[in-house]
Amino acid sequence: MTTPQMEPWFGDEEAEAVYAYMRSGGWVTEFAKTREFERLIAGYTGTKYCSVTTNGTTALFLALHASGITAGDEVIVPDYTMVASANAAALTGAEVVLADIEEETLCLDFKSLEAVATEKTKAIVLVSINGRYPLSLDNILAFARERGIKVIEDAAQSLGSFRGGKHAGLFGDVGCLSFSSQKIISTGQGGAVITNDQKIMERVLKLRDFGREKSGEDHYLTMGWNFKFTDLQAVVGIEQMQKLAWRVERKKEIYKFYREHLQGISGISFIPTDLDQVCPWFIDILMESRREDLMAFLKDHDIGSRPFYPALHATAVYNRKESHPVAERIARQGLWLPSASQLRDEQIAKICESIKEFFKSD
Repeated sequence: MTTPQMEPWFGDEEAEAVYAYMRSGGWVTEFAKTREFERLIAGYTGTKYCSVTTNGTTALFLALHASGITAGDEVIVPDYTMVASANAAALTGAEVVLADIEEETLCLDFKSLEAVATEKTKAIVLVSINGRYPLSLDNILAFARERGIKVIEDAAQSLGSFRGGKHAGLFGDVGCLSFSSQKIISTGQGGAVITNDQKIMERVLKLRDFGREKSGEDHYLTMGWNFKFTDLQAVVGIEQMQKLAWRVERKKEIYKFYREHLQGISGISFIPTDLDQVCPWFIDILMESRREDLMAFLKDHDIGSRPFYPALHATAVYNRKESHPVAERIARQGLWLPSASQLRDEQIAKICESIKEFFKSD
């Protein structure tokens, strides 16, 4: 039986909640259950305002648009991130400017940010990769504050991660979460905008509901879209939230298990991760060489794995003659190992033994 690199986890509770909701005669579209789901997210993260939407990419677009980003602006995005971080900025009409990352955290590098910023820079997409923040976070925030640059947090991978007691997504002006199928909790697809800024949230609420002044009334104040959630997804999300605390601790246990069993292998390294603060979404390792060989070996042993994202400047869609050495190396060396919350210790032990076997045969 194959051990996938990642899979969602739904139980009887979600199935029963969906069945009960459908039997209740609910309208399926967003209503009371959606508001309940939003309150649970707000309570867990500590944000004042939360609005759920169709997916994490939409959340980023709404956050950028509500922050005033438009055509002619420049938005700085780390060269190593999921492509949605950049695509959401491009969707506003802004120009995407790429910057390198820190090798210690895989997050935005402050010196590279300084080097590419111009007077047209209006926003920074700050990605907390796998729940981690850049070592230079304070410098980045101060830099943005001094220049009136908005900080939009892509915390899609970071539900359950904190820094100094503050939840991921709440260090900038506005943050975004994701509930896609591979995330620590899932509603199939889904995302959320979280912020302590009332004006930003007021704009988000209009933009996601056709630009309406008030939901359900046909008075349109601005261009808007239908980026609303559904109660059907929300009832799943509510049940998933009941399991979040356990999953956060289990993710940390899984990461610790891998690290303890693999960190002594020459050729494998782990990114420094403070498990008192960070909930690793994926188990990420770096390989000096032979990443594809290990992936093939694991596949032959019915074990899934996945390479890191490519450096954005090297993709066909962005295709730029730029040099971001750390992002390029990380993209080349990074590998995600099986990371599902429901992994059992004996499964992880088997995976680790298979990896050790690969290196012994080298």
